Amino acid sequence: MHSPLNSRYADLVRLLTRYGRSDLVSGAQLDEFAVGEPSAGEDAEVATEDVPTAEQFATDLERMGPTFVKLGQLLSTRFDLLPAAYTTALGRLQDSVEPIPFEEIREVVESELGARIEDRFSDFSTEPLAAASLGQVHAATLRNGREVVVKVQRPGVRETVRDDMEVLARLASLADRRTSAGRRFGFGQLLSQFRRSLAGELDYRREAKNLELFGELTADYDLLVVPKPTMDYTTSRVLTMERIEGRKVTDVGRLGLLDVEARPIVEQLFAAYLRMILDRGVLHADPHPGNLLLTDDGRLALLDLGMTASVPPRIQEEVVKLLLSISEGDGEETATILASMGHPIEGYDAAAFRDDVSHLVSEAVASGPDLQVGTVLVDLSRLSGTHGLRPPAEMSMIGKALLNLDQTTSHLDPDFAPAEAIRDNVSQIFRSGLKTSPAGLLSAAIEAKNFTAQLPKRANRILDAMADGEFTVRVNAIDEERLHLVLQRMANRLTLGLIIAATLIGASFMMRVPSSWTILGYPGIAIFFFLLAAVGAVVLAAWIIATDRKVARAPERRQSPPGME
Repeated sequence: MHSPLNSRYADLVRLLTRYGRSDLVSGAQLDEFAVGEPSAGEDAEVATEDVPTAEQFATDLERMGPTFVKLGQLLSTRFDLLPAAYTTALGRLQDSVEPIPFEEIREVVESELGARIEDRFSDFSTEPLAAASLGQVHAATLRNGREVVVKVQRPGVRETVRDDMEVLARLASLADRRTSAGRRFGFGQLLSQFRRSLAGELDYRREAKNLELFGELTADYDLLVVPKPTMDYTTSRVLTMERIEGRKVTDVGRLGLLDVEARPIVEQLFAAYLRMILDRGVLHADPHPGNLLLTDDGRLALLDLGMTASVPPRIQEEVVKLLLSISEGDGEETATILASMGHPIEGYDAAAFRDDVSHLVSEAVASGPDLQVGTVLVDLSRLSGTHGLRPPAEMSMIGKALLNLDQTTSHLDPDFAPAEAIRDNVSQIFRSGLKTSPAGLLSAAIEAKNFTAQLPKRANRILDAMADGEFTVRVNAIDEERLHLVLQRMANRLTLGLIIAATLIGASFMMRVPSSWTILGYPGIAIFFFLLAAVGAVVLAAWIIATDRKVARAPERRQSPPGME
């Protein structure tokens, strides 16, 4: 009997086999065996033809369950790995499934909260507001009359995710060891990022903390609202939060927007996201328009904060400079910043990358007020992957977040210009990039104290050494001794090879000289020299093989830790 894990493994292998030869691989430059690929002039036609395949791939992932739905959502941010048709299709993945029976929901809620639903809530709707692959949401009312929504995790979903991650880990490890694509793009590292993200989504206590954090970050913006969690009714599998009534941004048409003063909302939303990313280093990884509600009182509510990511300070500073260089149309500086952020891999061409980035930024700036920074960041991520530069994962996620933000702002206010908003907030961005925490100031003070204390002693040593003529500068360059040894070995091999060749030529001429001493009817002296040359060639070959093996083993012995030899 096949175990569920083996069955899952077989399903995933079939999926990879089905799409491994399509542009899922070749379009992302992952297939080193692809031949006869279309030329650049055919790209537009190929991209159009591949849309149905990309949509089918997204559908197949959706059918395979919650783990692969979330994996597809993560892959939709990796513009450097997948073609545009696939990132677009995966970005539209709808995390919605058939709801589970209410009795199962009741069992989870009562088990987690330690009491009957009737004892905790005065009302609890049996019909869900939404059903997703990890959980579903129900409207409810607390005993104190507060209206809330309760997000309940599906039974058994953690076990399913754990088994799926084990299968994915096997394949990622195999790909990293056995394929050039794995060594080039690091699927194991991508999977580790995915594991952390999914583990956070499966712990509703972490999402409750995200709600509190984003509530704090938007507290200064009166037109933005984040539902407050009810911590006493929240566990790792149950999340209770404030109920906010409103309509999804995507459900509000042009006529509906006439009653909304959209420009102040859009300005606050954009400024808040810049502050989150560049000041606090927190990123809402999935701010698509479906997660934003227009409330009845004219505010914008941010929902579904389970998928978040942290942005390290170094990335924050680089993104600040990157956004400013894009808004100013400085393509050369943009390419330089991207190169410092990314990790060059095999085939990276710095000059070609710089030229293409400059051209991309110039074209983007030429669009004037219509410039969308999120779209430019996505295109830059894709361009980096094409040229062999692996950008940090955070940059791709920032690009996807700003792309979704561009879609929201353009829907609410088509005249809003993100590039101008960046320039308007430039002072705030610089303050974010130049900020130093109290701990950082203390650490810098300690380093300065140590430097000041050690400087006189070190300066005296240098001056004394110069005065005594003992001052030396050591530069790690070419190992001259090893180079001399290699050249000597090459000269010896070449000399022996020439002697053997001369012996063979001389023996061939001596075959024409009559001789009383013959071997098998041929002149004996000629046959003797032929044999001498053959033996010399065998000895030379054996010597070359032996010395090359010895040289190859030498670095391993030098690098092995003590006790390993």
